[in-house]
Amino acid sequence: MRLFSLTKEIAIDLGTANTIIIHNDKIVIDEPSIVALERNTGKLIAVGKKAQEMQGKEHPNIQTIRPLRKGVIADFNAAELMIRGLVKMASSRSNWFSPSLRMVIGIPSGSTEVEIRAVRDSSEQANGRDVYMIYEPMAAALGIGLDVQAAEGNMVVDIGGGTTEIAVISLGGIVSNKSIAVAGDDLTENIVNHMKQEYSVNVGERTAEQIKMAVGSALTRLDNPPEDFVVHGPHMMTGLPVEIPVSYSEISKCMEGSILKIEAAVLAALQSTPPELYADIVKNGIWLAGGGALIRGLDKRLTEKIGILFHVAEDPLLSVARGTGVALKNIDNFSFLIR
Repeated sequence: MRLFSLTKEIAIDLGTANTIIIHNDKIVIDEPSIVALERNTGKLIAVGKKAQEMQGKEHPNIQTIRPLRKGVIADFNAAELMIRGLVKMASSRSNWFSPSLRMVIGIPSGSTEVEIRAVRDSSEQANGRDVYMIYEPMAAALGIGLDVQAAEGNMVVDIGGGTTEIAVISLGGIVSNKSIAVAGDDLTENIVNHMKQEYSVNVGERTAEQIKMAVGSALTRLDNPPEDFVVHGPHMMTGLPVEIPVSYSEISKCMEGSILKIEAAVLAALQSTPPELYADIVKNGIWLAGGGALIRGLDKRLTEKIGILFHVAEDPLLSVARGTGVALKNIDNFSFLIR
């Protein structure tokens, strides 16, 4: 039994939209994946929620950066600063300090070798001594509570901020997978464009995200519809303030194109699934994880379209993070971890 160790173990769900850190089975960080930097010096000013509050309100010497785009690191320096900042925040909240860290990090299943190296390098620069990685659909399956090592097929659809990850899992491995760069950020962009085209109103990314959470829907008819969301913003032609109520049905229509792409990706993944595993999936259903799983009516729509029952994970936003934590605890027993 180890009474003292200089190495601390943390699990990280490094998401396009949010980053979650788990230490000792507890979520110690759940922050937006964004940093604020001094433009002239590159010095870190804020990370997470504090940086998000600055977004769209910066003066010329401050820039806010989302280091990850479409599930991969788009800005190496900002990613390193973000990971360092969040790990430091986690250590202050957990009352631990460590000169070195053992990390397990969730990454998209479609990551290239270059993208995997970028995550590894950023993590090692942030004091990661031992860095392991796990594909997000596998982590989501562990977080949902599926027996990933059983001789049985399970399908997970993880709709994150930058990518939608679809994987068929059996015997501790990913049998077939599909990763598409259509996910929550695209739904948000659909809303931004809709407000411009339909109402000539400029809304920022944060407002569009609020609209998505308040009235986002995959169906034009819901049994329990949410109330309209009132948008305040400047008219693009006059500059005068306007107040516009938007309904779930119109938001459903503006997001239709992106949702159709997710549907098509699920169908393509099913078509490449071996027959025996396909039969298991029909029996077990398909699991939805990630923030996109919370879009109203998405499970019902996919069930009706594909003919297989879709289940929404109990806590879809945390499925990957919790699964990454499970992998951390069983690091020596899981051969599917990338070292």
